Amino acid sequence: MKLTIERADLLKALNHVQSVVERRNTIPILSNVLISAKGDRLNFTATDLDIEIVEGIGAQIAQEGTVTAPAHTFYEIVRKLPEGAEVELIKTADDPRLMIHAGRSRFSLPALPEDEFPVLSADGLSHTFAVHSNDLVKLIDKTRFAVSTEETRYYLNGIHMHATEGDKAHLRAVATDGHRLALAEIALPDGAAGMSGIIIPRKTVQEVRRLLDGIDDDITVSVSEAKIRFAIGAATLTSKLIDGSFPEYERVIPRGNEHTLTIERDVFAAAVDRVATISAEKSRSVKMTLEADTLTLTVNNPEAGLAVEELSVDYDAEPMEIGFNARYLLDILGQIETSEAVFRFADSASPSLVEDASDTGALYVLMPLRV
Repeated sequence: MKLTIERADLLKALNHVQSVVERRNTIPILSNVLISAKGDRLNFTATDLDIEIVEGIGAQIAQEGTVTAPAHTFYEIVRKLPEGAEVELIKTADDPRLMIHAGRSRFSLPALPEDEFPVLSADGLSHTFAVHSNDLVKLIDKTRFAVSTEETRYYLNGIHMHATEGDKAHLRAVATDGHRLALAEIALPDGAAGMSGIIIPRKTVQEVRRLLDGIDDDITVSVSEAKIRFAIGAATLTSKLIDGSFPEYERVIPRGNEHTLTIERDVFAAAVDRVATISAEKSRSVKMTLEADTLTLTVNNPEAGLAVEELSVDYDAEPMEIGFNARYLLDILGQIETSEAVFRFADSASPSLVEDASDTGALYVLMPLRV
């Protein structure tokens, strides 16, 4: 194999694929990226056996071939080369190493046999549809913060996505960790009708979101019961799905919360952040005392002190006290796009609903704390 490629193109492709590769591997070949040169295209493939990313770029290929190389080392070498450099990749039949030449720099990396590199099949993809990158970003960004990191409840370690039915059918994304729930939906794309519910793993969500940066185009999504594939620009990501049943989340979305609080998002977020400075690390609890057009935030930590802040709000229901985890509050407020956040309460012991007045396709549920 012998080829020449621009350093910027090589760096972009390697940045996308190497992020899938785990730093520690018991299977040596999984630490490598598969490099395949054919025609005028150079393809890079990386996998951790659950996710596979393939990205193709143009290159001046003098001799076709295939080789593997340590993914992170290769990426770091290219990252540290000077901007504008022309990079030459060489692999000969009598040398087991990949040679990297750029200007006066010379590197040689050990190469493992390419026939040992695993391929993640994607058979049986039953539903294929196109969704605009902005819509996919919305579904991810408005829900991923609520994905659970608790491995024992593995079925919560991802975003649940499914098609809803009815007059206004939607593609809906939901995530919950048992303390908060985030829901976002878009109009149902053609081809997604009848798609059964799937759970996209947390790592896959992160990698897809990385690939979406700078993309303003339709994304092709293909789904089966066990796998999902995203075609994003020059990259294709294939991933296994979480094999489990997502809870019946609609049962925890409150329907009769009649006490409404409307508040300026930025002012509220800043106040919560200030009083939470002295909250206990474990609970991060903040008490909200609601009276006529007044909200008082209180944090009382016997070890660190007392914090109180009063805010003017739009609230005319009966007085009540309710407590929340400050970090969870700030996470949700960070997703509100309009200048005002709307909270709907039932009582101090029931889940509260948070809405974005500018986006009817998103809502959040927050479980209260005892304070």
